[in-house]
Amino acid sequence: MLEKQISSDSNIIDPTEFNKRFQEFMMKHGKLFLELGQMREKPNISWGYFLEKDAEEFPDNPAIKFEDKVLTYKEFNDKVNQYANYFISLGLKKDDVVKVLIKNRIELLIVYSANAKIGVISSLINTDLRKKTLVYSLNLTPGKIIIVGEECYETFNEIKSDLNLSDAIQLCFIHDSHEMSLPEGFINLPHTVLNLPVDNPSTTKTITPQDIIAYIFTSGTTGLPKAALLSHARVTIGGFAFGNMIAGFTSNDTIYISLPFFHGTALMTGWPCAIVNAGALAIARKFSTSQFWDDIRKHNATCFSYVGEICRYLMNQPPKPDDSDNPVRAVIGNGLRPDIWDDFKKRFDIPYIGEFYGSSEGNGAFANLLNFDCTCGYSTGGFAIIRYNHEEDKPIRNENGFFEKVGTGEVGLLLFESTEDAKFRGYTDENATEAKLLRNVLKEGDLWFNTGDLMLDQGNNHAQFVDRLGDTFRWKGHNVSTTEIEEVLNIFDQISMSCVYGAKIPATDGRAGMATIVPTSSVSDFEFIKLQNLFNDNLAPYAIPVFLRFKSSISTTQTFKFKKLDLKNEGFNLQNIEDPLFVMLPDESEYKLLTKEIYEKIQNQGYSF
Repeated sequence: MLEKQISSDSNIIDPTEFNKRFQEFMMKHGKLFLELGQMREKPNISWGYFLEKDAEEFPDNPAIKFEDKVLTYKEFNDKVNQYANYFISLGLKKDDVVKVLIKNRIELLIVYSANAKIGVISSLINTDLRKKTLVYSLNLTPGKIIIVGEECYETFNEIKSDLNLSDAIQLCFIHDSHEMSLPEGFINLPHTVLNLPVDNPSTTKTITPQDIIAYIFTSGTTGLPKAALLSHARVTIGGFAFGNMIAGFTSNDTIYISLPFFHGTALMTGWPCAIVNAGALAIARKFSTSQFWDDIRKHNATCFSYVGEICRYLMNQPPKPDDSDNPVRAVIGNGLRPDIWDDFKKRFDIPYIGEFYGSSEGNGAFANLLNFDCTCGYSTGGFAIIRYNHEEDKPIRNENGFFEKVGTGEVGLLLFESTEDAKFRGYTDENATEAKLLRNVLKEGDLWFNTGDLMLDQGNNHAQFVDRLGDTFRWKGHNVSTTEIEEVLNIFDQISMSCVYGAKIPATDGRAGMATIVPTSSVSDFEFIKLQNLFNDNLAPYAIPVFLRFKSSISTTQTFKFKKLDLKNEGFNLQNIEDPLFVMLPDESEYKLLTKEIYEKIQNQGYSF
């Protein structure tokens, strides 16, 4: 079936209103808008450049707010310099890699910024990963130094013997709660740098916009993470685009971030708003529904970063009289769905929702620069939304051998063109990079990045996110690899075959993991607890399937691919499925049979997934 969905008029951007807002935008931000396109070519524009500039011009401005601590820009920059000067003393230089396994706290920000001043790449490891996937991520890139936070040490120590440490010249430990002593073989990093110089390192001036500042790990279609390349230009441009043109950020503003900093939203569109404008960053160790608005008011945050799930969790809380009594002027993030957009905006009195679409590795983006509702926003060009055939699981070429764009109001596959000015840099793995590229798309010889996402063309260079395709789905703000889950399932001796996909749960964002399983024996003999233990040992919590479906066989195509579309469409609908279905309910640790009562309660939003 060829995907061709006509939207309601409410999803289409009105051309007259677009022209009006675009002219107003260009009058206000036109100069900056044009300068951003040239920023990649400017020398010495880097993360460290802006940090040092802030410390010199606004030394007493708050830079970081964390729990009850506040660091000024001078204090933060001084501490960053001590770390940077220590790393330089160890011989670290531009393009070396430091592996970082620390959860949200001040020390993570210090390490990242210190590396940035030298031109060292921070390999930001997902702290939710376990065992095999964690080993793979840590071994994927070389690393002269490995820095582990106390809160991550137990997880690290479990897999330490499986790591390739041949390149490592130093293992560094950073205390948190001080409940454990310094592990053998590690140095106490904060203590080691305590008396080192606070002078800005000379290396900052050698960093260019094109230099890599970080590796961010994304879900791989082969089942294991890929390291996406993030440049200094990418983060600094993000600071101006989102901070200045959307949030109107100044040195008097504070952005609040409760997302993990191995997440692109926090790193590329959140913190940069503060750094390039000498504003403050307030961080939380993790997102807390009950603490969220208290933190916003405590830190006087005028902006916050979000993923769609955060907005829905906040909406699911009982309304309070003071919901709109907050200092927030704008929010920046991705994944806010149209079904709650208006209610979220009104309930919390948020004037500007800076929704965007982009990926850590991508070479293009959409951003809601004109403050329209229910849209990922505007893209300057270099994108195409092309027709897609779901049954064949691929975009369709016409009789001339090229793809065709959908019309306004239709849904298709989003591509971004890879050119010299907007090159898809991809991953550290060249084969993984090549797998994401399509050639001869609209004309002979062109090259495009395949996002793997379905988008609604709203007209006037605007688009709305619809769904993910292929071997990943999005859940709890993370992209989840179906192949990774299948590999774990297939090592379980009571499973002969498995197929994983995302299932839609009412009033949630993204799709919950669902696995169709062909067991080696009867369901009554299946050892669910053993499977759950296997999941806990090998998968991040958000990757553990919510639903299990047991079948005697799984249908395949003529090329022996699972017919995932059929399974995806059936979901966990008891009205259409006779197979045994099991569910992991929120705050429970065991799978239970999906009964009619539980199914109806899920449909009626009786559980908070």
